[in-house]
Amino acid sequence: MKAPPKLVAFDVDGTLIGRDLVITPGVRDAVVRMRRAGTEGCLVTGRMYRATVPFARELELDGPMICYQGAAVIDPGTDEILSHAALSNEIVRELIALTERDRMHLQLYRNDEYYCETRNRFSDLYASLSMAQPVIVPSLREAFAYSPATKAVIIADAPVAEEYARALSETLRARANVTRSLPEFVEVLDPSVDKGAAFRFVAQRLGIEMDRTMAIGDSWNDAPLLEAAGFAVAMGSSPPELREIADAVVEDWAHDGVAEAIERFVLASSSK
Repeated sequence: MKAPPKLVAFDVDGTLIGRDLVITPGVRDAVVRMRRAGTEGCLVTGRMYRATVPFARELELDGPMICYQGAAVIDPGTDEILSHAALSNEIVRELIALTERDRMHLQLYRNDEYYCETRNRFSDLYASLSMAQPVIVPSLREAFAYSPATKAVIIADAPVAEEYARALSETLRARANVTRSLPEFVEVLDPSVDKGAAFRFVAQRLGIEMDRTMAIGDSWNDAPLLEAAGFAVAMGSSPPELREIADAVVEDWAHDGVAEAIERFVLASSSK
């Protein structure tokens, strides 16, 4: 980068943290020094708001948080919802019917809670990573009979999830945004929603031009985020599709790739 970024977007899972949900001391220190150098940070995640706030507080990031793949942008200082774009009830009901037919595990999100019909290994996986427990309901059809949903998540073993994401994309086409975050998760959102659109919203709100932004991510759902940023960084664990659109590739989460990105592209630029 010719000039240091004024705003850095951090994906959370697989970027800031691994499945142990721990921010390493090296990454924490790099973020602190980044903030001292005058660069703001923004968390951009598929996570629910309450499953994201602890990481923002640990890193002392007080800017707007992008949650639910961009479906909601929330101020962590006031809990104010700055923007929200939910899946229509029509799409929600169609997803319920499709996943019932295909015997897939479906979770629906509303008011920062998530709902499913049964506890199983898929719901347990999600709960362990999200640090939040599901609301178990007898029927998603009844619970969401008239309600939109912030997003929907289908959870399956990784090869099944990959195939199901392709099938859903074909079925829903332009009526929804179907993406993947972790290999087991298929996420369905309103078609206007992606991480890149939400990041542009936050940058504009903060008065920062996009060419003075940087984004770091590791998965398929981070592609719109990296495409929106002025400088794009892919983690070493990223799939080839993400590496191809990145300006740089750093080490993976286990080797403090985020700290490397801050050192190389924020702090080194600031010191020139």
